[in-house]
Amino acid sequence: MTRLPRVAVTVGDPAGIGPEIVLKALASPERAAAQYVVYGPSRTLEAFARRMSWQTINELGIESVDVPLKSDVPLGQVTAEGGRVAAEAVLQAARDAMAGKVDAIATAPLNKESLRAAGYPFPGHTELLADVAGVKDVAMMFVGGPLRVALVTIHRSLRSVPDAVTGAEVSRVVRLVDRELPRFGATRRRIAVCGLNPHAGEGGLFGTEERDAISPAIEALKRDGVDCHGPFPADTLFGRAFQGEFDAVVALYHDQGLIPVKLMAFGKSVNVTLGLPFPRASVDHGTAFDIAGKGVAAEGSMLAAMKVAVQLALAR
Repeated sequence: MTRLPRVAVTVGDPAGIGPEIVLKALASPERAAAQYVVYGPSRTLEAFARRMSWQTINELGIESVDVPLKSDVPLGQVTAEGGRVAAEAVLQAARDAMAGKVDAIATAPLNKESLRAAGYPFPGHTELLADVAGVKDVAMMFVGGPLRVALVTIHRSLRSVPDAVTGAEVSRVVRLVDRELPRFGATRRRIAVCGLNPHAGEGGLFGTEERDAISPAIEALKRDGVDCHGPFPADTLFGRAFQGEFDAVVALYHDQGLIPVKLMAFGKSVNVTLGLPFPRASVDHGTAFDIAGKGVAAEGSMLAAMKVAVQLALAR
């Protein structure tokens, strides 16, 4: 790419901290070099900037795509209107990415309750973007410090996880990580898979998912030439990855993968969607309704998401 990449920045739920962290990140001297285009309700952004005596998007010289509010959205509250305008901003940015109008997307947080109240049947960005892009082979991967952690299951109850951890799903996510790791600067593709049960099942003593589904999938991947290992007990695996033994870890459920990443790099880690036809990076936190509008939200993860979006756009 001989020009600066065009990166769409979506504001997220206007009742949360999204408008604040977007404004702070775009005004920061630390922002990555790119042509940024902000998607969201211009009225919300301008009102917040004026209230905090900050520069507006226009004063910063940033292009924007207005997604108008149909009614007021109270700060810090779940509302259908907040969910609608947040979703519409993401959908418009995704359509523009599909059309080649922007090269990547960096997203501020949605609120899942507001999204559902607005009538969208998606639990988050990953599923929403996969739907608009018309793809099913996607995965969520968090990048923070030396860790790259992809998830086999995402937004589902812990009770339902064991049934969802099939050999086919483990294989699918590992193959996706193996394919996309070079885009993240990995010179090797050593992938480790977590066990589901304590001590990775201890030979079937504490559960049979490792023996029946996970281990056979890993052996099949090895036969196909994928540098894949495990399943390993999660309580020791992340330390090994931190020390550089592996280039990525595939975790089996949401908190198993996200706790170590956020413990190590909260506020600076980035959520990336693998498998989309365009790069997408996001913050590592939610809408933080409890501090919305107070001007105290940290923009570090938004800056990191913008940086990764730029890097992925340049690597295409």
